[in-house]
Amino acid sequence: MENSYVHIYTGNGKGKTTASLGLSVRAALAGKKVFFGQFIKGMDYSELRIPNYIPNIEIHQFGRDCFIYNDPTDEDIKEARKGLNICKEVLKSGKYDLVVLDELNIALYYKLFTVDEAIEIIKNRKSSVEVVITGRYAPKELTELADLVTEMKEIKHYYTKGIMARKGIEF
Repeated sequence: MENSYVHIYTGNGKGKTTASLGLSVRAALAGKKVFFGQFIKGMDYSELRIPNYIPNIEIHQFGRDCFIYNDPTDEDIKEARKGLNICKEVLKSGKYDLVVLDELNIALYYKLFTVDEAIEIIKNRKSSVEVVITGRYAPKELTELADLVTEMKEIKHYYTKGIMARKGIEF
């Protein structure tokens, strides 16, 4: 790509990962190569099947089979740091046109690695690589670095009525 930018999708509303998946599909259908790295996540999300249909999208998870609800464990930290190192190499390689760092903000919120480490890998990427960062609680330092920041704001959500996550919609 001629110019590459850093996008952030943050906020307490639904749709951050979904928006980044939509952009990934759009990029792939335009002939771009996409790397989609999911921090924190290790469960069987429906999007993991995308590469079966669109081969120029790769999806990798850097989490365990559960989301962090309390203090992160040593295993949570180990998986996140492993993912950060993989993403560092992916960003520098130039092999991909678009790199999504899904739930990176949550990994930072739980202090699985530092904001400075995240900023370093983004700044040191190959200049042609577009980057999308998702997750609630985007730190100020990242929003200042970004070229585009979208905040998803929850106005109303059916989970407040006890509706649980549904396969194909929320996961």
